Amino acid sequence: MKRRLFKLMVAAGAVAMVCACGDDAASNNATNPNAGNDPGTGVVGNPSSSSGVIDPFNPGSSASVNPGSSGMVNPGSSANPDIPTSSSALPGSSDSVIPGSSADVEPVVSSSSVNAEPELDASGFPTLESYGPPPAEYTKDISATAKRGWNTRYWDACKPHCSWLRENANDVTRADTSSDEAYLADYGTARNCNIHDVEVPTFTLGDVSKAWFGYNGTRSACGDEKEKGVFTCTDMAPIAVNDTLSYAYVAGTADSKCGKCYHLQYDGHFANEMENNPPRETHKALKGKHMIVMASNIGMDVAGGNPNLPAGQFDLMVPGGGVGAFDALTTQVKKGSDFNWGAGFGGFLTECQNQLGYDATLVAYQTCIKDMCDAAFGDAGLPNLLRGCHWFADWYKAADNPTYYIEEVDCPQYLIDHYMSRFNTTTTTNIKKVTDWSTYKEGDVLDTLHCWKAGEAPPEDGWVNPSAGCENP
Repeated sequence: MKRRLFKLMVAAGAVAMVCACGDDAASNNATNPNAGNDPGTGVVGNPSSSSGVIDPFNPGSSASVNPGSSGMVNPGSSANPDIPTSSSALPGSSDSVIPGSSADVEPVVSSSSVNAEPELDASGFPTLESYGPPPAEYTKDISATAKRGWNTRYWDACKPHCSWLRENANDVTRADTSSDEAYLADYGTARNCNIHDVEVPTFTLGDVSKAWFGYNGTRSACGDEKEKGVFTCTDMAPIAVNDTLSYAYVAGTADSKCGKCYHLQYDGHFANEMENNPPRETHKALKGKHMIVMASNIGMDVAGGNPNLPAGQFDLMVPGGGVGAFDALTTQVKKGSDFNWGAGFGGFLTECQNQLGYDATLVAYQTCIKDMCDAAFGDAGLPNLLRGCHWFADWYKAADNPTYYIEEVDCPQYLIDHYMSRFNTTTTTNIKKVTDWSTYKEGDVLDTLHCWKAGEAPPEDGWVNPSAGCENP
């Protein structure tokens, strides 16, 4: 599938070229199996920096030349070649539109392709129904051949790990930035949104100086930026395709790869099962259901395999699943200091278990969780959070750390579309750094700069400035 995607993208034409290296900021924390995300670290690309350790919520790096032009670019304008024409657009198309517009474009083909002229939702993405029926392989029985693993859960709302550029050659979890082709084959960087759930760039130009040229990731709301920073886009909450199949995003183990997809088939058991701790009604109700999940986060403490569950752990991204140690959700959804967000690790279900005990009925858990969902998200103005939270109670049957059979599969187009940044469609950008994303609205014009690395400045009267720099805005 990746080969098909790559051929289509190359055939569509070239995009404005400029290069980047990366950043870091998120994986799961602590040793609790329901952990949320924590920041990583990076290496500074600026040779004039006095330290090799950087702020984990804004790691910088060196990069290549950006021959972009100065001025103002509307992400919906044809003046900006870095912006694809829709959620399933081909980078390099001659006509760009605002991300989320209803422009008629040729969709990228995958194993679960969108129709040629899909109906679009309020965010400009094709509706789930527009993708047609899912492939049969997504619900086939894999129990005879697949390894077993287990799910925990979280929703910290932080900028995803996979939204940051690759830090260096040793970073194999994020998209390959050695070329635009390799970057696109890995689906680039994962989308991130501002506090109002409007998609914004995953990286911009950094603080270019005479000594340094490079890019900075847009800073996570889990850092000091809070409201000014960026968050997980809420449409990455799980969604039911039908009664037996759902799509979702997960945090994988430290050796996972961003943008990979997996078929999970639930087996009616759970991770800490023992003779005196048998599966509950919730686990049995989930048995036989399937999920296709895509890795959008890497959890440095998400557990690897063991003899009983050799495939290891995935931390399922689901609203109400627990904010973890690096909480941006309570910044995005204001409820006051005394609001009950459930257990930091385990979320609403763990809180309901504390109230009802561990042997309550499925209906009792569902009712308790949905009451907490409604209280948290019912008036938040972020309907995907409410939908995803209810999904956990209704479709997922409030199952606590359930086990499954797992195999790698081609990604559904729905997950690809909601994963790939619609701003950063190449390894480079000319978008100017922004320190406060909270005021950005869909369709706003973004400032751009024409910058260059050392030795590649535009000639002036036959002389080339040897330093990195930018044109005067």
